[in-house]
Amino acid sequence: GGCSFCAITYHQGRQVRGRSSRAILKEAEELTKREDFKGYIHDIGGPTANFRGPACDKQLKLGVCSNKDCLYPKVCPAIKPDHSEYFDILRKVRSLPGVKKVFIRSGIRYDYLLADPECDRYLEELCRYHVSGTLKVAPEHISPVVLACMRKPSKDVFLEFVKRYKKTNEKLGKKQYLIPYLISSHPGSRLEDGVELALFLKDYGFVPDQVQDFYPTPGTLATCMYYTGIDPLSMKKVYVAKTIEEKKMQRALLHFHKEENRETVKKALAKIGREDLFYTLISQRHHKNKRR
Repeated sequence: GGCSFCAITYHQGRQVRGRSSRAILKEAEELTKREDFKGYIHDIGGPTANFRGPACDKQLKLGVCSNKDCLYPKVCPAIKPDHSEYFDILRKVRSLPGVKKVFIRSGIRYDYLLADPECDRYLEELCRYHVSGTLKVAPEHISPVVLACMRKPSKDVFLEFVKRYKKTNEKLGKKQYLIPYLISSHPGSRLEDGVELALFLKDYGFVPDQVQDFYPTPGTLATCMYYTGIDPLSMKKVYVAKTIEEKKMQRALLHFHKEENRETVKKALAKIGREDLFYTLISQRHHKNKRR
């Protein structure tokens, strides 16, 4: 068994869902009393686990700004990133009698952590106590066009986190890696964007274990784009890959290192007139199961 919680979400000033630190600690205590408990709590997390409150004071009364995200395209000056409660929960749980390790396997929102003035201190605590060899993060893509549709910050923010994560682990004398979560065929992504992401992965030595082909989820901005081909916030047209053939190509580009994908990758490159990149992608340099 494990211990987890959902991040607190605010809409028009009202709390939609959340778990108190007391409830989380109580569940962890109950786990330690089970006969089959081995001392490991495998996840205190969930989607964007490190969000534990409203982004700013205004959000409590007015909800989220209509045409602006807290972390996109840059960190809003009104945001008050605060990880104190989250790490206090982690400390209390790992100090319980019988608990050997407490991990965060579901990942964190790295751009929110970077926005915290205490980022380096919390990152060191995270790497020292709560990473089990690898930490999951979700850049999802690196193309500016696709990231704009996702309302996510630029790849430079991801690379900054990679640099700090690596530096922190070197300081601690630990060999720990990042697992990037990526999405293929997200609204806005053309084959050219898929190739751009593949070249980025090759250059930096990331071998993605987890690749999710986009599928529509009710109530999301991306789903609106998928069905209408329009970004509802800007009313501009958005490219959407809908054919099975192109979706297979975009996914294969993210797993370019797999031999079974070579013909599909070659076909994708030929379609955009970039056959010259084929041997660059499939060469064994840089991507021999290397993660950063």
